Amino acid sequence: MILTSTDGQKNLPRYFATAFGVAQKGQNGRIDFAFDDGRIFRAEGPGAGPVCEVRIHDKGIFERLLREGQLGFCDAYLDGQWSTPDLQAFMDYIHADNEEVFDSFPGQKLVQIYEKFRFWMQRNSKGQARKNISYHYDLGNDFYGLWLDKTMTYSSAIFETGRETLEEAQTAKYASMVDQMGVKPGDHVLEIGCGWGGFAEYAAKERGLKVTCLTISNEQFKYAEDRIAAAGLQDMVTFKLQDYRDETGVYDGIASIEMFEAVGEKYWPSYFSTVFGRLKTGGQATLQIITVRDDRFEDYRKSVDFIQKYIFPGGMLPSPAVLRREAQKAGLDCVKSIEFGESYSKTLRLWHARFNDKWDQVEAMGFDERFRRMWNFYLTSCAATFHYANCDVTQITLSKPE
Repeated sequence: MILTSTDGQKNLPRYFATAFGVAQKGQNGRIDFAFDDGRIFRAEGPGAGPVCEVRIHDKGIFERLLREGQLGFCDAYLDGQWSTPDLQAFMDYIHADNEEVFDSFPGQKLVQIYEKFRFWMQRNSKGQARKNISYHYDLGNDFYGLWLDKTMTYSSAIFETGRETLEEAQTAKYASMVDQMGVKPGDHVLEIGCGWGGFAEYAAKERGLKVTCLTISNEQFKYAEDRIAAAGLQDMVTFKLQDYRDETGVYDGIASIEMFEAVGEKYWPSYFSTVFGRLKTGGQATLQIITVRDDRFEDYRKSVDFIQKYIFPGGMLPSPAVLRREAQKAGLDCVKSIEFGESYSKTLRLWHARFNDKWDQVEAMGFDERFRRMWNFYLTSCAATFHYANCDVTQITLSKPE
């Protein structure tokens, strides 16, 4: 039975009528709430958009939604209180310009304060930064190796046509970083946050650059050193297991790929001060950074989202305007930028498919169904966020004035 109103309906979960009323404000697409008794409540906007279904397994989730807000609804998914046959479709619906739905469940103030305090306690001092990075990246090289492409790259690729393989698109991203930086063969580049060494290998092998790489992840440090040794590039690439704030050298260029997101707002000035100090006069730094929309930044910075709680503790995104302002405050000039959010959406959708294709092997490593739901939630929500431009990704190039 498909219903478009709760009027006259009995035995509904507490606060469902309120939640359904909010869903009815959505402008694009359709969402169905399916209950075990066969009733389906449908909210459909006037505009075309994604179609999704939410299956209710615990009637307490709507009370949780009002009490804990969006984050509580996310937690309820991890706890198995609701499910959906197509999680990506649900995420696409939420982000498809349905801002009335997106913004209507902030949660109770006390819960917000608790989550913000917990997040604040994870801010990225040097010691805490190492713990926060380990939380995500030290899950194990074998885990990431199962579903990343051969380059072992865990950041947005650049798809020019959409027909490239993931490996080709990741290599295109590396090429763009070097091109935007404007460095030439023989130049010495500092990479702040080197991942598993993919950029360093490309820059040394394909572009003739000398690269010094910084990481605070033990797992990535070991993998990257072995990778460069296997490629015979030890004379061109050096890895340091240290915080970026402890670096003292001066370089022809600086590269940093999606490391800034883990810095934390309190330490943005330190980050850009380091970029300024480590860059030669006249040199350029190209930074690949995820951004949140300017008009959503203030609301975003006051809350704690699913990614900050479960995936990247201590992390914080800038908006484009805030990013440029922070760089300029450190004395850097903003030269140019390219944006490619849709490429990130495609990258994430490919990761999501590859992760689930390899689930049997991931599970054999000791990861459980809750972990699977958490990662699926993370990957699909991010894919939708980039597709509908609530977030973007940029390669911004900064210069140190003569």
